[in-house]
Amino acid sequence: MHREAGMHCDLLIRNATIVDGTRAPRYCGDIAVRDGLIAALGDIDDMRAESEIDASGLIAAPGFIDAHTHDDRLLFSDPAMTPKASQGVTTVITGNCGISLACSPVKAAQTPPLDLLDNEGGWFRFPSFAAYCEELSARPAAINAACLVGHTTLRCATMDRLDRAATPAEISRMRELAREALACGAIGISTGTAYAPAAAASTDELIEVCRPLGEFGGIYVTHMRNEDAHITAAIDETCAIGRALNVPVIISHHKCAGVANHGRSGATLAQIEQAMRSQNVGLDCYPYVASSTVLRADRLAQSTRIIITWSKPHPEFSGIDLDEVARRLGVSEAEAVEKIKPAGAVYFMLDESDVQRILAFDETMIGSDGLPHDAKPHPRLWGTFPRVLGHYCRELKLFSLETAVYKMTGLPAKKFGLTRRGVLQVGAHADITLFDEASVIDVADFQNSTKPAKGIETVIVSGVAVWAQGRATGARPGRVLLYKQR
Repeated sequence: MHREAGMHCDLLIRNATIVDGTRAPRYCGDIAVRDGLIAALGDIDDMRAESEIDASGLIAAPGFIDAHTHDDRLLFSDPAMTPKASQGVTTVITGNCGISLACSPVKAAQTPPLDLLDNEGGWFRFPSFAAYCEELSARPAAINAACLVGHTTLRCATMDRLDRAATPAEISRMRELAREALACGAIGISTGTAYAPAAAASTDELIEVCRPLGEFGGIYVTHMRNEDAHITAAIDETCAIGRALNVPVIISHHKCAGVANHGRSGATLAQIEQAMRSQNVGLDCYPYVASSTVLRADRLAQSTRIIITWSKPHPEFSGIDLDEVARRLGVSEAEAVEKIKPAGAVYFMLDESDVQRILAFDETMIGSDGLPHDAKPHPRLWGTFPRVLGHYCRELKLFSLETAVYKMTGLPAKKFGLTRRGVLQVGAHADITLFDEASVIDVADFQNSTKPAKGIETVIVSGVAVWAQGRATGARPGRVLLYKQR
């Protein structure tokens, strides 16, 4: 038991089963919160509080940390952060896959995959990381955000054409923008060389643009150059960049994409594990066999099914399978892709055994990779964390509940340097999720993809409830977790 005798607090959570985010065995106890921090844990029956929650029959865990999101805009357009708060998420990592609203020029809205953040126009209005954080601080969301700056965004802000290598002068300018962002509190830089706007970037360009990471202690996070036939080379490149910069690296949404690559996760995880012996390497994944991004013709041969999530010229096709779209248009699937772009899609291209193997890997974090602005989004946006807890932990017994919670709390807090978060300990920030272990499960599916999960009872950020009784409370205690303050 940890406590401060005779203390008055703001909130008492009574009779909880505490899973503290460290993988330690669960235990029964109470949690006292004062001034947004955990003030005591254990038997604290004699303490007084402004508010109490009876958590009998519930698990109390640290608020979940979504290790991979594209929520840069959602923090403004839905400050209740309903898709995430309803899952128990209290912190999101934004600016992934090389794309961020911060440091973006107006023309980014016409540049896939940057248009995943804004396919309407008007949101690419933050010419610097400081400008983005200033508005987010002035208009806080319900949950916290730790933000990366995107290399593709920097390319778009600096170069006249993106289908070529950057010049030394352009690299220098991108490096300066990156340094400014890190100095203002960005936690790192993300890249997305799998996408056309960054595919022409050389390894040397990535290293030189990201050079300030070492100066500021930032993280290199990457949607690697390849996740299918050449995945081992992409892992090698990622690790080489980390070594050249002497910084931690995180491999985003690790997967073996395409039918021809099913079953390769044993080898890729062994490769990653070997790299971990000599450098700081992390990875995340989502618990589904389908991916989602902009509509791309090169995914046709790799996928067993494709669902259109949005189309700017043909919004009527949102939620419709591509083969049906092609039939309605009277063209081939490849021709249909070109006719309905710009657009987005869900791709069934992963193998369940690979998904389970990657999820179960000891160092794998959980990231939703949800796309909140798709008309018919992949259900991972609403269901990722309850799916891990309910389907993979409770039903398939892939790992213990303590391990499942660690993968979405203590582990990402450690990898992203989020101090005093991701754990239930005295002095930690009071980001807490209360859920029913027996019933928690995702409800969103590929037909109805925006349904809130079941079993998430109460979600607390800095000691304030933001989700309770199946709805948002309206509170906005979220903070921007800047590098020097996180």
